[in-house]
Amino acid sequence: MTPANCPRCGGRLARDNHSGRCAHCQAAERDRLTAPPAVPPPFWDHQPVRAALARRHLGHLIRAYRHHPYHGRLPLTQSVVAGWLGITQAQLSRIENGPAPIHLDRLTHWATLLRIPEKLLWFRLLRKGADPAPVGWASSAPHSPDEKPGTLDASPYGEVVTTNRRQFTTLAALVGLGSSDQLDLLTRSVDATPAIGMDHVRLARSVVDDFRRADAVIGANGLREVAIHVHARLSELAAKARYSRDVGEALQSALADLAIETAWLAIDSEHRATARPYLNEAITRARIADDPHVEVRALTQLSLLLRPVQPIESLHCAEAALRNSAGWATPRLRTLLHLRRAHTLAELGDASAHERAMAKARHELERGPHEDDEGFVHFVNEQEVQGIRGLSYLDLDKPDRAAEAFRSVAEHPSPQHRRNQVYYAVHLTEATRRQGDINEAARMALDVLPAVRRLNSQRVTKHLGQIRSDLGRLRQPTAPVREFTQAYDERIAP
Repeated sequence: MTPANCPRCGGRLARDNHSGRCAHCQAAERDRLTAPPAVPPPFWDHQPVRAALARRHLGHLIRAYRHHPYHGRLPLTQSVVAGWLGITQAQLSRIENGPAPIHLDRLTHWATLLRIPEKLLWFRLLRKGADPAPVGWASSAPHSPDEKPGTLDASPYGEVVTTNRRQFTTLAALVGLGSSDQLDLLTRSVDATPAIGMDHVRLARSVVDDFRRADAVIGANGLREVAIHVHARLSELAAKARYSRDVGEALQSALADLAIETAWLAIDSEHRATARPYLNEAITRARIADDPHVEVRALTQLSLLLRPVQPIESLHCAEAALRNSAGWATPRLRTLLHLRRAHTLAELGDASAHERAMAKARHELERGPHEDDEGFVHFVNEQEVQGIRGLSYLDLDKPDRAAEAFRSVAEHPSPQHRRNQVYYAVHLTEATRRQGDINEAARMALDVLPAVRRLNSQRVTKHLGQIRSDLGRLRQPTAPVREFTQAYDERIAP
């Protein structure tokens, strides 16, 4: 049916009007192929626009802008809006559907072109001659008189990090990087050519330990940007410093460890594209330092990262880690590597090879802990074996067996590994939904919702969001489904 009124001016539309705009408004916007229209203030109160603003994702905001009813019955095409922004239609599609843009000059240019009210933005518009403020850290409040604006450092991997000492010091204290030596190392200027000794290497290693401890408490969402900053500063220091050969090898190992930890935080906060360059760097540094232990850690993490998108390469990484660690790997490390293989083989649909790999993992686990176990395998226990078994059965489309494995995790919890416990609880919900018990799945999802919210892991939140999306597509949602979807939308959805 033709709407009764023009969405732009509110005037009555003729019965034979198929454009969704009155003649006056069509004439007023004939130039919209070359420039965005001037929109009224209520335009920005449209629910999809407000949701995109809350997500702090300019690509999502542009998509909501294009589909706004103000523009008529049909949305603006990507080609038209791309022309305004000075990019191609394919580029705009990637911006709308990919990770949030982070380059402040582009954000400023596009926000200005679309005339987005500055008070609604999550970043400060970059003024000519002004220092840029870091995207995601900025607020609408002005700097205090005694605080200099932050500056942007471009990490080699496309991230934006801040060198504002006050901002970083506050966040570092939350993480646990509170010692004066650490803060001096991470915030001082490195314009000169400093001399580095083993004390600096020990500080670098202690920073990695601080991140690992903080990750269990704060979660990856709150740590990723700090880790990126620390990595950039220490890498810059190492590139400019003078040191002995022994110090150099130890420093390369420490920086490789930091790169692995930064990659993990990127994975868990669902910035997966950011993670791979850090792992590639870690492998390179480990080889320079002739440190096979660090190289195996990097390959193990790379196998995890690649499994959903490049399962063959993921399998090769796990097998390379097994070869490189032959002769010194502890049973728990071998358990982890066989679990990586098993999950990837399930992703590839090879059920028999998956079962063989799982049997090897269980055999190694039964050999027990070892005094040489490294910290990064601390989570490898019965809970992890059952959890990977459940994930693999989901990949093999065997939800009944997956649910059985996830229930075993729930029945034998590992309190010191809360994130994994919640992660597998969410997947138990998914297995239950795929078994066909929609109401029970909704009740389970509602029960786990508070724990997911507290966890601060975007990786876990994303999985619960997929369940909400699947349940939300039901044509006739039941009362438990409505209760869960409403609670999710109120507590988690932006």
